[in-house]
Amino acid sequence: MIQEAIIDAVLDSAKLLPFLYITYVLMEYLEHHTESKTKMIVQQAGRLGPVFGGILGVVPQCGFSAAAASLYAGRVITAGTLIAIFLSTSDEMLPIMISEAAPVSLILRILLTKMVYGIIAGLLIDVVVQGRHKYHAMQTKHDAETENPFTIKEICEHDHCNCKDGIFLSAFKHTSEVFVFILTVSAILNIVIGTIGEEALAQFILHQPFLGEVLAGIIGLIPNCAASVVLTQLYIQGAMSYSAMMAGLLVGAGVGLLVLFRVGQDLKKNLLVLLLLYVSGVAGGLLIHLINSFL
Repeated sequence: MIQEAIIDAVLDSAKLLPFLYITYVLMEYLEHHTESKTKMIVQQAGRLGPVFGGILGVVPQCGFSAAAASLYAGRVITAGTLIAIFLSTSDEMLPIMISEAAPVSLILRILLTKMVYGIIAGLLIDVVVQGRHKYHAMQTKHDAETENPFTIKEICEHDHCNCKDGIFLSAFKHTSEVFVFILTVSAILNIVIGTIGEEALAQFILHQPFLGEVLAGIIGLIPNCAASVVLTQLYIQGAMSYSAMMAGLLVGAGVGLLVLFRVGQDLKKNLLVLLLLYVSGVAGGLLIHLINSFL
């Protein structure tokens, strides 16, 4: 049974490779041509930072959350703008959904939900923060990247989301890494399904209200592409509810958190951002569950 489960996982995962690679090539191309522009827009957005951050965060470019973390550490953007970007960042969800031929309506609903929720949460956070501290965005031209010129580059290269290798090679590296995650999750789920059955899987802990969202949010805190790969695959395989997946995807910020704790000098502020992101993401998942239960 285990051997059959692994073989099925390999075959199913292999079918996704062409679609994954093409999607990542397009994402790399998009990032090459939009990275500097999106960063500049967020820098100059001022009090509307969460709005622009939430909108631009949806655009599939894996280095954006890392750049936003650096800008926040350099006091160039507000906490609300950073949270808006983190919440709306799509990371690996989009290419996996596309490669799995998920309905376009589902993909658009996820992206729109993340964008709108990110904007609202970011604006609310800035209102609360401004009540305690004077608004400081754009008061300084200092950028954390100037003090740590290699930090983001090193972290992104480690996560295979840097453009320095060229579009096609970078896309190949990213595809290879994500393929390994997909294969691993698929093999484990096939074994679980073969052992306990699909009906038992439907009662899995990640389907349970509140507990599912809380645990998914913890998965989302993994600071690389593994988090969104696992969350998306669990949902596609039926091991996770939609609201739990959304909680995890909202929390998931790619390498953004890793960069924040690497370049940010104020540990308390970094931990506050982490807490705000987690609470906001889980609250978003619970809100989605509540809305769905009444529909």
